[in-house]
Amino acid sequence: MSAPVEFDPSVGYRLNPQVALRPEPFGALAYHFGNRKLSFLKVPELVELVRELGEHPSVEEALSGFPEQRRPQFRNALASLAASEMILPKAG
Repeated sequence: MSAPVEFDPSVGYRLNPQVALRPEPFGALAYHFGNRKLSFLKVPELVELVRELGEHPSVEEALSGFPEQRRPQFRNALASLAASEMILPKAG
């Protein structure tokens, strides 16, 4: 098992192909079929952000549509998802 890579919002990320998002009234459940981790995405906007992350060249660009005061909350959530391998850096 490789060491986790530090989350870098200046690069692009994508949803791990081993992760399924199940819609819920509060947002979504993210389940990783490889490591069997479960995450609760409790903000609907975060769910949409995670789904669309791979379409942006960087996390910062993906966050550009959100109000400045909410961006730290989303960066923290994405860093946590990256640490649990729910999202991965996009390949070069």
